Amino acid sequence: MNSSEMTAKMAAGNGFIAALDQSGGSTPKALAGYGIEADAWSTEEEMYGLIHDMRSRIIRSAAFTGEKVIGAILFERTMDGTVDGKTTPQALIAKGVVPFIKIDKGLEDEANGVQLMKPMPELDALLAKSKALGVFGTKERSVINSANAEGIAAIVAQQFEIGRHVLKAGMMPMLEPEINIKSETRAECDAIMLAEIHKNLDALEDGIQVMLKLSLPVVPGTFDALTDHPKVLRVVALSGGYKRPEACVELSKNKGVIASFSRALLEDLRAPMSDAEFDASLGGAIDDIHKGSTQKVAA
Repeated sequence: MNSSEMTAKMAAGNGFIAALDQSGGSTPKALAGYGIEADAWSTEEEMYGLIHDMRSRIIRSAAFTGEKVIGAILFERTMDGTVDGKTTPQALIAKGVVPFIKIDKGLEDEANGVQLMKPMPELDALLAKSKALGVFGTKERSVINSANAEGIAAIVAQQFEIGRHVLKAGMMPMLEPEINIKSETRAECDAIMLAEIHKNLDALEDGIQVMLKLSLPVVPGTFDALTDHPKVLRVVALSGGYKRPEACVELSKNKGVIASFSRALLEDLRAPMSDAEFDASLGGAIDDIHKGSTQKVAA
C-alpha cells in the first residue's frame, strides 16, 4: 500500500484499528494480563522483548488481517523491531494493515482538570524515522478528567498544534484528547470538547484532514457532526477501560465511529495458549469489535 491507498483505507475501510502501543509503565500490566508476571524478566530490555513477542504473535496470527483490522498503532520499540524478518510496519502493510506510531511521551501532572502531553523534544527525528519505515500516521494522547473549559481548550489546542507538526512531516495525525470514563462530568466534558474541536477544525486550511480518537460519548450520536466533517478523515473510539462486550455495545450506537481498542482487543489472550487457541481467541475478539464498528444500531 502506498500513502494514497492507506488514506483511502482509513477513510472508508470496513474495519477497525488495533492499538498495540502500550508503553512504559503500562507494559508490565499488559504482560500480566497476558499471563506473564514481573518475575519473568530482570531488565527493561527483557520486558520489552516479551511485549514484542506478544505483539509479533498477534501480527502473524491468521486471524489478524487487513480484512477486518484496517490499522494498527505501534509503540516506538515495536516499530523498531521485526516480525518474521520484516520491519514491524512492513509486516503490517504486507497483511493489508495501515501502521501508526504513538508519539506522545506521557502526561503532565493534572492542571485545570486535564493532563497535557509532556514535551516531545525528539519528535522531528521520530517522525522522519517512522515515515522512512512506511508508517502512515501518528497517535498522540492526553486526558480530560473534569469539565474545566480552560483546561479542555488547552488540551484540544495542544492536540491540534502537534497535529499540524505531524502534517508538515507528511503524516496523518490521530488526535486523542481522551475523556476519563470515570469522570463525574463526562457529558459536560463531551460538549465542551466537541465545541473546541470544531473551533480548531475551522482554523485548519481547506483540504487538510486529521483523524480523531475519542472516548465513547455519554450520549450516542454526540460525534455525528465530526464523522461527517470534511476535515476529519475518520473518527475512532478507545475502549477507555470498558470490557469488550460493553465497549462494543456502546460503539455500535455511534454511527460512523470505528474502534481503536487495546485492552478490549487483548483481554482474553494468554501466553500459554496453543497457536490454535490463540488464533481462535483473537479471532473472536476481532469479530466482536468489527461488528461493533460496522453494524450500527439505534441508540
